[in-house]
This record gives sequence, C-alpha cells and structure tokens, in this order.
Amino acid sequence: MKHCRIALSLLLLSGAAGAAGAAISVKDGSGATVTLAQPAQRVVTLAPHATELVFAAGAGGRIVGASDYSDYPPAANAIPRIGSSSQVDAERLLALRPDLLVVWQGGNGERQLAPLRRLGVPIYRSEPKTLGDIPDDVERLGRLTGAEASAAPAAAALRARLAALVARYRGKAPVTVFYQVWDQPLYTLNGRQIVSDAIRLCGGVNVFADLAALAPAVSVEAVLQKNPEVVVRGGQAGEDAPGLAIWKRAPALLATQRGNLYTVPSDLMTRAGPRMVDGTEALCGLLEQARRKRP
Repeated sequence: MKHCRIALSLLLLSGAAGAAGAAISVKDGSGATVTLAQPAQRVVTLAPHATELVFAAGAGGRIVGASDYSDYPPAANAIPRIGSSSQVDAERLLALRPDLLVVWQGGNGERQLAPLRRLGVPIYRSEPKTLGDIPDDVERLGRLTGAEASAAPAAAALRARLAALVARYRGKAPVTVFYQVWDQPLYTLNGRQIVSDAIRLCGGVNVFADLAALAPAVSVEAVLQKNPEVVVRGGQAGEDAPGLAIWKRAPALLATQRGNLYTVPSDLMTRAGPRMVDGTEALCGLLEQARRKRP
C-alpha cells in the first residue's frame, strides 16, 4: 500500500510537470536517453561521485538523499543517507519522492534499481570512463536540474584544466606505473578504468592495462616481474602509507631503487568526479618527479 501511495504521488508530480514546459532529454553514461517533463527538484544520488557531480553542476541544494560516504563538498554531510552503493534502503529512498536518481552504473545493481524503475523514477547512470566524460556529466546533470547557467561554466573550466594538462605532458618520456588500489589482497586497475586514462594523460603506462578484469587481483611476484618505475597507491593524504611497505622490502624493484613509491589521496582518484582533475594533476607531478630521478 505504501508503495502504491508513493507511485501515485510520483505520477501526480509527473502529470503536473508535463504542463510546465518542454521536456528535457539527455544521454546518460550508458547511452540511454533520460527524459524529464521539467527540471528535477528532488534528486537522490546513489554514489559519492554522483553527489559531487550534482554539486559541481550547481544543483546540490536539490539533493534530498545520498549514499553513504557522500562527504564532499562539506554541505553534502547534511543530506539524509539512504544506504550504501551496494545496499540501498528502498523504503527510505521512495519516501523522499525523488524525481531523478543519479546512480553509479558499475556499482548500483539491477536488483536495487528494478523496483524504482517500475515506479517510473527517471534514472541517470554515471560512470565516466575517461576524464573528458566528467565535464560531460556535469553539463548533462545541469540540464536535468535546470542549472545550465552554473553547470556550463563549471564544465568549461574542467575541460580547460584537462586541456592544459594534456598540453603540458604531451610528448613526455613514458613512465611505467603500477597503480595499487589495495594491498591485502593486492588489487590494481586495468586499462579501461578511468584511473588509467589519468595515467596515460600524464605520460604513464599502466603495467597491467591488458588484464581483462576492471579491478584485477595480482600477485607481488607479478608486480616484481613487470618491474614498474613508479608505484602509486591510493590512500589518505599525509598518512604513512603502510600499503607501500611491501615494496620497501623489495630492493630489486626499480620503483624502490629510485624512491618512486607514492601515495595519491583515494578520493581524488577513485571517485570519478570533478576532483579527479586535482588527482590527475597530482599524479602527473609525481611522474615528473620520477623522470627527474633518472640517471
């Protein structure tokens, strides 16, 4: 009965919206068309990077619910939580009467989304595969929320920063890189994951780019065999980075020999939102340090 009342409310909202003006349509990250009768007023974001994207578009004030760990910008901490990206509280979410869901294409499973889809709640899927997809998402979410006036310049600024990085690091000598997501067990990312796009922009070469899995487990022996010039670990800024201790005990590794064991804040690299441009800038600086250490 509760679901029926919510469904009726959504239908009434949809009907009232239809008279307000021309429909808004955009393509989302999956290539599907998302159509709204009017700009979204009640947005729920089901991944931290999605929350950051909506804020970057200038529509953070319209987010009525967000997933756990949506902690940036600081204003996001005041948004009610509806669960994690892997386990959403559907009752709590539906009670918020959303007119747009922004979901993580690779993280929010069909089991979570199916009941919402049956109620007709529009879903925008976001999973940028390249850095250039990030400003595209900002722009599209700006259209869906009626925030084009703020989203367009925000997207343009991100594109300008990326273009400046491309120009600065184009033609730099290649640097082989092992990107360490976690150390127990040891995980990395393949060439299709967006972090690899950042590595490529900086003139780096992901030594495990050719693996089939997006986030494959690898062995210490496999890393030693690849012998990367740089090891980069996602972690918290300023921490001791205990996950790099593996490589400090491996003096034969080129990255260890040259002192190229680095940490980049995880939130700047693993969240495919606007701050990933900051993370890419930091990563490029680290690879440039490695180049300067060459004999």
